[in-house]
Amino acid sequence: MDFKLPDIGEGIHEGEIVKWLVKPGEKVAADQPMVEVMTDKATVEIPSPINGTIDKVFAQEGETLEVGKVLVVIKEEGKASTSEAKPAPKPEEKKAVTAAPKAQVPREVTPVAADDDAEALPFSVLATPATRKLARDLEVDIRTVKGTGLHGRITKEDVQMAHQGQEAAAPRSSHAAISSTAVVPQTYQSVPAPQRGALQVIPLRGVRKKIAEAMQHSKRTAAHFTYVEEVDMSAVVQLRASVAEEAKRREIKLSYLPFIIKALIPCLQEFPYLNSSLNDEKEEIVLKGDYNIGIATDTPNGLIVPVIKNADQKNIWQLATEISVLAEKARTGKIGLDDLKGGTFTITNAGSIGGVFATPVINHPEVAILGVNAIRKRPVVKGDQIAVADMMFLSLSVDHRVVDGADAARFMNRMVFFLSEPTRLVFA
Repeated sequence: MDFKLPDIGEGIHEGEIVKWLVKPGEKVAADQPMVEVMTDKATVEIPSPINGTIDKVFAQEGETLEVGKVLVVIKEEGKASTSEAKPAPKPEEKKAVTAAPKAQVPREVTPVAADDDAEALPFSVLATPATRKLARDLEVDIRTVKGTGLHGRITKEDVQMAHQGQEAAAPRSSHAAISSTAVVPQTYQSVPAPQRGALQVIPLRGVRKKIAEAMQHSKRTAAHFTYVEEVDMSAVVQLRASVAEEAKRREIKLSYLPFIIKALIPCLQEFPYLNSSLNDEKEEIVLKGDYNIGIATDTPNGLIVPVIKNADQKNIWQLATEISVLAEKARTGKIGLDDLKGGTFTITNAGSIGGVFATPVINHPEVAILGVNAIRKRPVVKGDQIAVADMMFLSLSVDHRVVDGADAARFMNRMVFFLSEPTRLVFA
């Protein structure tokens, strides 16, 4: 059978072949990963839809293939190959990308070992044996867990989120049929420095290539303007410390980000243009009624921006849990496509590394990004006295085509208002 590159996700028309996991002449089982494909969203594994033998592959590692083009020919068991497909063109020969017909999408897979002692469950509960076993180990009633996989399938992440006391995320689209548990390719950070006098050439591909393209497009398209303000975080520092024991009891890593997100929401509600996007083609500003906050995450393979959906509906503990889960998935290369979609505003946090302030690049097509920097004790004037306070700089970059400088300043004043005295959030 001719297996075409599937419609991996909304707005994705092509993918870069990162690594072949099979080769011609090799037998494959249904649901066995065949190839890693990099899109502008994530690295995903494409599984085999059938049992058979790999007959031909039609793209080499590093090449880009359009959705709908033949990816691989699989000779089904007991059948002869009938493929008349031609190999995909080399990148330099490829024509302009056009909208490709929707390709066959393999069913959702989570390759696992057989679980002979899996308990019987109602047919309506969709979960793999490994997921059911995890639920038993964590003492989670899987019948109460809301599945986020294809057709409501319950994933391991859903069980883990339920175990940590958080409702599962909103249902994913059917495009989640492709497993995104991909092996992270070799990274720039893992490459040793070349010897004296030597030159080392590393192809610009994979995540780094997508980051480069996104940053270049954002700087070329959006009219960047950055506004910096400082805020006294002493009250937030004390509040976080006061609930440290509760965080430990809940087994939740509580950083400062959940507090910043809680302060961010009323500010976005008051200044809706910062929670918008600009459609350049239609020349329309689209104000968003949802508050989906992207968290720029430093991973071994580059910058990834998982999205916390409906952040305005979640409390501090739920935000902290989701930040930890998404960050771990991003760092281990297990982030799903749906985890990266739908952002309306982004936070980038380099505070744990250091730095006074930065001028972050907007996550286009969003129109604003907030840079969170290190909290440091500094002498400040309070009234007529000099005191030591936990101070932090906030860096807000906005698309000046949509957001005026005055509104950026007013927005930041409100952020300072809430963060300097977080009890005010009770009345926000």
